Amino acid sequence: MPETTAKPSKRPETLEIEPVEASLPAVTQNAPVAPKKKLGRPSKYSPELAAEIAQRLSTGEPLRKICRDEHMPHWTVMYDWLAKDKDLSLQVARAREAGYEALAEEALEIADERPEVNELIDKKTGEVLSIDLSSAYISWQKNRIETRLKLLACWSPAKYGNRTVVAGDDKNPLVVEASFDVFGEVLKHLSMAKLDGQPS
Repeated sequence: MPETTAKPSKRPETLEIEPVEASLPAVTQNAPVAPKKKLGRPSKYSPELAAEIAQRLSTGEPLRKICRDEHMPHWTVMYDWLAKDKDLSLQVARAREAGYEALAEEALEIADERPEVNELIDKKTGEVLSIDLSSAYISWQKNRIETRLKLLACWSPAKYGNRTVVAGDDKNPLVVEASFDVFGEVLKHLSMAKLDGQPS
């Protein structure tokens, strides 16, 4: 009978684990505590911040884009400031009007830009044989102009909108003139119709 040897156990040997508390440094009561880093955007109003926002609005930059910067408040905070501060609200309204003008001028500049062209040049003579306009560039420029004009029509419809005003406004109120003779004739017609038994 062959000699058999006992196979070693597949179970790992038990390890002694040192308690976590023993490995942590002892904390004394007088140890300085690091100040917590303030999280979030600024929510306190400052005249400098308001002036920067108004200046950027006056160049045609949208408020939400401005408020994406780290040092700027969230756009909802800005609307809270506008609701509470009448002077700030007027300042922002004037800046936005200037911004609309800036966007309109920018659309005109884009339209006046010389389009990109592809020139076919003769290598021997250096003469331009044909000029091919880049259709992709023209479409892109057209889209840029149309986007600005559509935004202007939404933001300031009285100035940049295409709608026809039927109702009156503050400068030209709608005047309705009524003649009582016309109403008298209508009433007379109704009363005569009732006497005859005809439907009015």
